Amino acid sequence: MQEFDPTEYAPETVAVRAGYRRTAEGEHSEAIFPTSSFVFGSAAEAAARFSGEQPGNIYSRFTNPTVRTFEQRLAAMEGGEACVATASGMAAILATFMGLLRGGDHVVCSRSVFGTTTVLLNNYLVRFGVEVTYVPLSNVDAWSEATRPNTRLYFCETPSNPLGELVDIRALAALAQARGVLLAVDNCFCTPALQRPLALGADLVIHSATKFLDGQGRCLGGAVVGDAERVGKDVYGFLRSAGPTLAPFNAWVFLKGLETLHLRMRAHSENALALARWLDVHPAVTAVHYPGLVDHPQHALAKAQQQGFGGVLSFEVAGGRAAAWSVIDATRMLSITANLGDTKSTITHPATTTHGRLEPDQREVQGITEGLVRVAVGLEAMADLQADLARGLDRLA
Repeated sequence: MQEFDPTEYAPETVAVRAGYRRTAEGEHSEAIFPTSSFVFGSAAEAAARFSGEQPGNIYSRFTNPTVRTFEQRLAAMEGGEACVATASGMAAILATFMGLLRGGDHVVCSRSVFGTTTVLLNNYLVRFGVEVTYVPLSNVDAWSEATRPNTRLYFCETPSNPLGELVDIRALAALAQARGVLLAVDNCFCTPALQRPLALGADLVIHSATKFLDGQGRCLGGAVVGDAERVGKDVYGFLRSAGPTLAPFNAWVFLKGLETLHLRMRAHSENALALARWLDVHPAVTAVHYPGLVDHPQHALAKAQQQGFGGVLSFEVAGGRAAAWSVIDATRMLSITANLGDTKSTITHPATTTHGRLEPDQREVQGITEGLVRVAVGLEAMADLQADLARGLDRLA
């Protein structure tokens, strides 16, 4: 079989075909290699593999054919040279920090990141002498002002969780390059089907593969994509030593998810936009946060740097936590869970779930109000989604 060159094909084709070499068995679907170790032909071959003189499989903590296929396919989809797959999205963020930072380094991070990312930085990275400054995501001038001589990394997620705020990736990447800083973008909400941060100038892309890359809420996993030096050596080196490893079966599930990613992301985006427009005119809703709405302050930017608006939105109701919980508890079809990226729509209260470990003042700065509800819009019929949310919203109205 001729080797597949991803540069010759459209993104949808790359998502289906890239990264796999068929074995001698002639299988059409990618094989799963559920093995902890690999056998060498001789002691000399084992020594050559372990020393890096000879490429090949060694131990599934850091070399596995199924995981490698997932890594190569995702790297091709993002336009990166290398990818390191991990056991979860947070493991991908941890591997990035541990692989690239050292004591005395400074990180500038968006205020609008997943709550556990903030906890990881504030409660753990600081123990090793890493300093952190938080800035408003969309204000590039604030990133510039927060940069110090020892700043090593800019970290952001765009669109943000759960308010759908954006940053101009090109502008932030230009600033990072001018200041000698690496830019890492969490691309969980858009995936490479809707946004390719590396093509916009970012150095690293982070994924929670648990979300849209899987697409059906089956497995945990994460990934870091970037160049051969920082990702292929530095982040990979941490994975090899520390072992936050992706399981072969999970990698195989993610490969199946990638095959339908472009179709699903278009459908998620269409459903989310329709639901956001419906919520925007509902009398019980005081605000809707979704970049696909024309009155979103960064709607034009979303159209410019994304190929769709994504499947996650949030809305606010008057009456604080009690009102938000009443809307959530009135649903019969939506799944009350904090996960997202599933074909099944999910609903959650960020202030007490995804961002519940933050201090109240931290949530206030991020705009996580007690009346905020997040919906990760799945692939159900729009009429059914609206009817389910209307059970609680109509009572409030």
